[in-house]
Amino acid sequence: MSIFINKDSKVIVQGITGSEGAKHTQRMLAAGTNIVGGVNARKAGQVVSHEGKDIKVFGTVKEAMAETGADVSIAFVPPAFTKDAAIEAIEAEIGLLVVITEGVPVQDSAEFYNLSLKNVGADGKPKTRIIGPNCPGIITPGESLVGITPANITGKGGVGLVSKSGTLTYQMMYELRDLGFSSAIGIGGDPVIGTTHIDALEAFENDPETKAIVMIGEIGGDAEERAAAYIKEHVTKPVVGYVAGFTAPEGKTMGHAGAIVSGSSGTAQAKKEALEAAGVKVGKTPSETARLLREIYPA
Repeated sequence: MSIFINKDSKVIVQGITGSEGAKHTQRMLAAGTNIVGGVNARKAGQVVSHEGKDIKVFGTVKEAMAETGADVSIAFVPPAFTKDAAIEAIEAEIGLLVVITEGVPVQDSAEFYNLSLKNVGADGKPKTRIIGPNCPGIITPGESLVGITPANITGKGGVGLVSKSGTLTYQMMYELRDLGFSSAIGIGGDPVIGTTHIDALEAFENDPETKAIVMIGEIGGDAEERAAAYIKEHVTKPVVGYVAGFTAPEGKTMGHAGAIVSGSSGTAQAKKEALEAAGVKVGKTPSETARLLREIYPA
């Protein structure tokens, strides 16, 4: 099992003909991802070849979905054009949209995220789940990679991972490579993102193959505090956490646009205390967090 993607996911790449889109299309195919098409309005009708597979380029997401049955899109689009690409995917009602792009204006992210909230299905949930922006995407090892996570770090297993940070995602996957992962999702560190810690925690809690969860947060905002409250009420599986930024100076934006501390709000210590109050063991380093997970991982 997994969350959000699996071996049956049919993926299209928005921006497949650009340098980043082409490079990561090749890597995703090598990881086993079922890429069924690409999108570039200026190059519609062309065919690109990667890993011995010919992939047709479509003019729009809607056309790609109609011909291929695609249910996932990943956007490798420059920041200035990301909003338009996301809106196109949302209006086409793709099931999952992964936005890798860094540097997307917050107003743009807010606009396309709010559009997704208005386009809901019979269950009351948005028809398009967004992951990102400014994220490494999601991987279900051995089945599908929709993003930029190195696929050879780890294999299949029972650990679920949700992280604000891309590089810390990779490090934690490497630290726990012998246990393996059901899915690992990088949600991004911008102030406005689609899928949250809580969304991922809910999905991992409901996934029978996920035996334990690692949650990586960072300074800024209150997402980790809200996740702690959710864990206390709804999560029965063991959870360990790591909060990046214990040594960050107050008032400085650190790396991610959302990682800014104001007074005591958003500090690593405040987040650590909230998580520990919810029964989550929190490591001071990624390695310590991995050790804590091993101590509580189901035998």
